Amino acid sequence: MRLLVVEDDQELSGPLKQQLTRAGFAVDLAENGVDGEFMGREEPYDAVILDLGLPQRSGLDVLKNWRAAGNKVPVIVLTARDAWYERVDGFKAGADDYLGKPFHNEELIARVNALIRRAHQKPGGELVQSGLVLDEARQTVSTGEGNTIELTGTEFRLLRLFMLHPGQILSKTKITEHVYDFDSEKDSNVIEVYVKRLRQKLGKDFIQTRRGQGYVFEETP
Repeated sequence: MRLLVVEDDQELSGPLKQQLTRAGFAVDLAENGVDGEFMGREEPYDAVILDLGLPQRSGLDVLKNWRAAGNKVPVIVLTARDAWYERVDGFKAGADDYLGKPFHNEELIARVNALIRRAHQKPGGELVQSGLVLDEARQTVSTGEGNTIELTGTEFRLLRLFMLHPGQILSKTKITEHVYDFDSEKDSNVIEVYVKRLRQKLGKDFIQTRRGQGYVFEETP
C-alpha cells in the first residue's frame, strides 16, 4: 500500500520513511503544505500521515481543502500540540486519527494498518480473506492448512492490495499506483512476474487473469 507523509522535520521524516518502508509500505514525502496538498490530490494514496505545523500551508488547511474537494483518503494527523481543542479542530476538519509527538513508530504503523483495514470494511487486528491470514508485522501469509509463507516486500504489498479488494478487477495501472512509490520505475510488466510468484507460493486459483482488464483475487478460490 502507498502512503504520503507530509512532514517538514527531516530528522523525523527520513527515519520514518525507512521504518514505514520496512513495514511494507511504498512511501512518498512532502516537506510543506502546498506540495503535500498537491500530491494528496493528484496521487491515489491509501493513507496520509499529516503534520499540522507545516510551512507555506498548515496541515489543518490542507486537510480542509482535501475534504472540501471530496478527497476521502484516510488521514492520521501528527502534532506536537497538546491542547484538546486543537485535536477537536483536527477531527472537525476531517482527520480519521490523531497521534501526538513524540510517538513510537510501532504505534503509528499499527494505526496506519488499522485505518487502511477500516477504510476497506475489514476491521480487526489482522487481514483475513479467502482462507488466508496476512501477518502485517512479519510480512508473512498463513494458509488454511496451517502453512506460513514468507513474502518479499513487493509480494507483501501486492498480496495485501489483492486481499483488500477481493472480487474486484485490478488493472496493472492501479496495481502499480498502489505498490510503488513516486520515485520507483512503474513498469507494469513487472507486475506479471510478482503475480506469478504469488501463484507459485499460494496456488494458482487465488489470482485470476482477466485478459485486457487485469487481475482478480478470488473471494472463494
